[in-house]
Amino acid sequence: MKKVLLITVFMRFGLSLFSGCSFLKGESTGEYIDDSTITTQVNGKIVQDPDAQYFKIDVTTTKGDVVLTGFVNSRETEARLIEKIKELKGVKSVTSLLKLEEKK
Repeated sequence: MKKVLLITVFMRFGLSLFSGCSFLKGESTGEYIDDSTITTQVNGKIVQDPDAQYFKIDVTTTKGDVVLTGFVNSRETEARLIEKIKELKGVKSVTSLLKLEEKK
């Protein structure tokens, strides 16, 4: 009887521990997967862009809202990236915190 009770307690603790990870961030499992997919697609768009691929651009996605940080060589490149990203399925908004790279 004690073994069954002990196993039940450990199973409940384990399940709550693993399911709580996304709960702590305020995301369901589906939202986390969707945000990861969007981030991967955005990174793909950045790599495909001939002017942006050589710059360090970080992408963060939360509930479909994409935030870009890092550097670009021109505002035209930034605008082009934003338009391409807005076309992706699941993207609700794009916030750019990109800075122009200083030319030496």
